[in-house]
Amino acid sequence: MSAADTAAEASRLVGFGLRPKLVPSRDDEYRRLVRRFRSDDEFATVTAAVARGLDLVILEVTERTGVVVASTEESVFAIRMTDYARRTGGDGKAHERVLHALAHLGAATLAFPRPADLADETYLGRITAQGVEVFVRQASTALAETATAEGTDTDPSSDRPGLEAVWRVYTRRAQTGATGDGRKLHTSTTGIVSKALAFLADQGLLVRTGDARGGTYRTTPRYRAQVREAGAIMFDELLALGITEITDGTGTLTAVEWSPDDIAKL
Repeated sequence: MSAADTAAEASRLVGFGLRPKLVPSRDDEYRRLVRRFRSDDEFATVTAAVARGLDLVILEVTERTGVVVASTEESVFAIRMTDYARRTGGDGKAHERVLHALAHLGAATLAFPRPADLADETYLGRITAQGVEVFVRQASTALAETATAEGTDTDPSSDRPGLEAVWRVYTRRAQTGATGDGRKLHTSTTGIVSKALAFLADQGLLVRTGDARGGTYRTTPRYRAQVREAGAIMFDELLALGITEITDGTGTLTAVEWSPDDIAKL
């Protein structure tokens, strides 16, 4: 195969990776290219170079996940906050960004509560919109109580991680609510979590499996790869804040105590 043909196939493989809901098991050509990537070092190098030229980073390539890519801030494929706000029906303002960020953090934490879950390619996490909302609210309430006890509830100390400064945004937002015609208020924290999880499902990171508790979802291998990439930073932030109990508010998940050694295993 000529160099040009190799480059064309590498580009095609990266293109498959940009179709989030497609997996190799559903496409013969995709599966063939994934196998070539894993067995042909030269092809893998060319594929990585193609991705790099598009300001993309290849996180993982397996027959289970397909090609998992992450975009840099400069990439044309990066999802801007304005795009995210448009897709989720938000206004994109600072307070909305904070609430959505906490929703995504809560979803990832509940979906993969142990380091071993991120390392296990067969692991499937299951979360609900209500469970994520309860977890984030419990964490925010705990931070509020800590800040009050330390006398820092007005202006959190500079040596604390950034999340401590945003607890008040979440706790001050209504958990639920409805419009005049009975529809769920999309600006409530429950509405925001629901939109965040729906967005993840649209990106092929979660799969909706039911309507119970505001929406039930299971994780995908692609989501595991994405969370694993950011996991060390994310869990280190939670540990520094003292958020060590993983619960969805129902008692169905065992509390997990995180330690620096656990985070080092990510």
